[in-house]
Amino acid sequence: MGKFIFEKTDIDGVYIIEPTLFGDERGYFMETYNKTDFKEAGLDYDFVQDNQSSSKKGVLRGLHFQKTYPQAKLVRVLKGEVFDVAVDLRKNSPTYGKWVGALLSEENHKQLMIPRGFAHGFVVVSDHAEFAYKCDDFYHPEDEGGIIYNDPAISIEWPDVGELTLSEKDKKHPSLEESKITF
Repeated sequence: MGKFIFEKTDIDGVYIIEPTLFGDERGYFMETYNKTDFKEAGLDYDFVQDNQSSSKKGVLRGLHFQKTYPQAKLVRVLKGEVFDVAVDLRKNSPTYGKWVGALLSEENHKQLMIPRGFAHGFVVVSDHAEFAYKCDDFYHPEDEGGIIYNDPAISIEWPDVGELTLSEKDKKHPSLEESKITF
């Protein structure tokens, strides 16, 4: 039995990944990443940085990308629940400007694999969430880019979580058209 289920989404390269849990009365054990298994599934990444964030309900982070140093990301939730989104920014992609979303939680243990060339964001659905992600390139603060989370041209169907909390930077992101970003 494989340790992971790799579920393709409607956007090429984006996968929902379910790890196998081994549990008993003590709790559970799971692998969250195995380079060999991922490579066999066609996901050959060399992750170089791990990040973690903590947020309260209604916090929306995104939609973020790096302009010159794009990052592939493998994201998951350690505590709580988030709705996670990837937006295709690849110039010649038939799904350019389209999005895919997944509910990630500490209960379902699902992960989202987001290749380079995407904007990424999430909103916290539970009272609190701890979010972790692996990146295949280092973060370059001078290279940050973003798209406004509610761009009508993208039309992300964010879940209703009440009042949203965004950083000042995230409130000022341009639309996809205004950003003129493509990978």
